[in-house]
Amino acid sequence: MSSHWILAVLEILWVFGIGLWIVLEKRSPASTLAWVFGMAFLPIIGFVVYLLLGPRRIERKRKKYLTARTLRGDEVALRHLPAVSSDVIRQVRLAAASGAPLHVATELQIFQDGPQLFAAMDQAIDAARHHVHLEYYIWEPDNLGRELRDRLIERARAGIEVRLLVDALGSPRADRKFFEELVKAGGEVAFFNPPRFYLPSFRFLNFRTHRKIVVVDGAVAFSGGMNVSVTHTSGSSGEVAWRDTHLRLAGPAVWGLQMAFLDDWQFAAHCSPQGAAYFPCLAVGEGPNTYVQVVASGPDRSTYPIHELVVSAISAADERVWIISPYLVPDESLLTALKTAGHRGVDVQILVPCHGDSGLVTAAMRSFFDEMLESGVKLFEYLPGMHHAKTLIVDDELAIVGTANLDNRSFRLNFEVVVAIHGGVRTEELALSFENDLKKARPITMESRSALPFPRRLAEASARLFAPVL
Repeated sequence: MSSHWILAVLEILWVFGIGLWIVLEKRSPASTLAWVFGMAFLPIIGFVVYLLLGPRRIERKRKKYLTARTLRGDEVALRHLPAVSSDVIRQVRLAAASGAPLHVATELQIFQDGPQLFAAMDQAIDAARHHVHLEYYIWEPDNLGRELRDRLIERARAGIEVRLLVDALGSPRADRKFFEELVKAGGEVAFFNPPRFYLPSFRFLNFRTHRKIVVVDGAVAFSGGMNVSVTHTSGSSGEVAWRDTHLRLAGPAVWGLQMAFLDDWQFAAHCSPQGAAYFPCLAVGEGPNTYVQVVASGPDRSTYPIHELVVSAISAADERVWIISPYLVPDESLLTALKTAGHRGVDVQILVPCHGDSGLVTAAMRSFFDEMLESGVKLFEYLPGMHHAKTLIVDDELAIVGTANLDNRSFRLNFEVVVAIHGGVRTEELALSFENDLKKARPITMESRSALPFPRRLAEASARLFAPVL
């Protein structure tokens, strides 16, 4: 038998064996076929890429990550919603089924300005009596990052437990040396899933914590779209500050964010603090409480709770679906939900930044605009600068604010957390803010889309091919 035949037989056996391995992963048909063809035509490179980015890598990490939940052992009671529509009840049950109990927020404050948010965070940290937990995707060692680090150093020296978790790829400049004084003061610092070696292009690797969480004494918490970076403060580098949305919560609703942090801390630091002080008994008064659910999602799960909640809520909308997202690269189910809502006459309005911070993602996002416009969806571009908020408003009954973008990376590849707000004045507050943002935006029309030159349309269509990993 000639060497050519031997090579051909070996290649057939390779494709058959690797194909069988990937098929048994039971991923989507498109994903499965893409990996099989990649392995067939680029066997060595494809195999290495699969180990780095493929589902097997996530599955191994998921098994390790799940041990954090079994070690934690804390559960919280399910609260009861007042009389609301059946649509809201369905969304509550859906989120609860993913491990997001319904809780009361005795206080819920919305921030859309960086300086006000960080001032409120400073005040909460200064008032800490037991612990301060922080988790961030991006922590820049700029003026803001240094000031917050130094504040944590002071609290650690005062005997407060300080635990800080940053993503190893999202915060490459905030290294161990940057946090050295915090550790010396008694604080604890951990880095989420560090790679064996680092390249700038590795920021697209999977399994990142994209969460932004601050928990103080288990009683007050912050979460939303703002990282620790001067891009969120006015006048940074002479540029317009990023527009964003962040929440401050108080009351039992904080427990969901605390659990998300402790799960991630267990995974990164291989230890888990124990005791009632992390889940204190918090009084719920008769005042104007807000009912919320903290929904966490990531590649450690067999389902994708944030994706399910978003698609279900849009599908159940009767009057309006208002969305702000800097990275809107929908999969088939989300795209179908948006288009179907538009066909049903629901007021679907989507606000995206005019100029995003990623050319590839922006091009992929715009490749979906034509079919959404044809279905009655209204699209707008925010003009003043980068709009980084991730918010969804459905009718008058549900608002979602958090860290998750509307793309496959947030839904399936990274760890995210959102707060679902059920009814109340906060939903209307977010709606009013949306209307104010539209005053600073321009509509995207079929006419403007038709006028795009061929190279631009080709670039968008080509970028769309990368949608599953963006």
